[in-house]
Amino acid sequence: MAQILHIDTATSNGSVCLSRNGLPLETIHNTDQRDHAATITQLIRELMDRHGVTPESLDAIAVSAGPGSYTGLRVGTATAKGLCYTWKKPLIAISTLQMMAAGMRDLMPDQDVLFAPMIDARRMEVFTAVYDTRLEALLPPQAMILEQGSLDNFIAQKTVIFFGDGAPKWHELLGERTNTQFPSYQISASHMVQLAAEAFAAKDFQDVAYFAPHYLKAFYHPGKK
Repeated sequence: MAQILHIDTATSNGSVCLSRNGLPLETIHNTDQRDHAATITQLIRELMDRHGVTPESLDAIAVSAGPGSYTGLRVGTATAKGLCYTWKKPLIAISTLQMMAAGMRDLMPDQDVLFAPMIDARRMEVFTAVYDTRLEALLPPQAMILEQGSLDNFIAQKTVIFFGDGAPKWHELLGERTNTQFPSYQISASHMVQLAAEAFAAKDFQDVAYFAPHYLKAFYHPGKK
């Protein structure tokens, strides 16, 4: 019977969601990545006020833990940790790629396919993983430089659903192939609701003081030598 606040700022489309008993109540999106730091707490306050939710009535706070934008992950994690510390709530960390797979699975129920979320990571590199319909990772989250044949072993097994803001450049490189689909997808904090509910039930909480996002690669600065 948990009531959980969910925060995702891993990509350019940030969002916050309230859930109750494993079901989303409402989600608010912010599509401007440059404004995540300035708007995320405002969106949380707006969402909680609209549903009459107080800090005392929350059971936990869940955050999209990466991979993704270095700055975006820092914003989301710092916000979640600050609220957990102030409100004395447990912190739940959800893989950004796994939550994307959960969201796409909800759009394609009862289909025996593989899910390959992709987050753009500059040039021909993406953050990606491959999940089955149980959301178990057949290829663990990693930073991958896309090349012809990169994921042929999975494409040979069954239909692979490629999606996320890194998927278009993979589609361009791969071309039209049997056993591949490239549906549209919008990341949302609501896609972590079921995963967070399961983590809450299992008491799978993070250490608020020491938790850090899953960056998967070092921070890149174009002026750095």
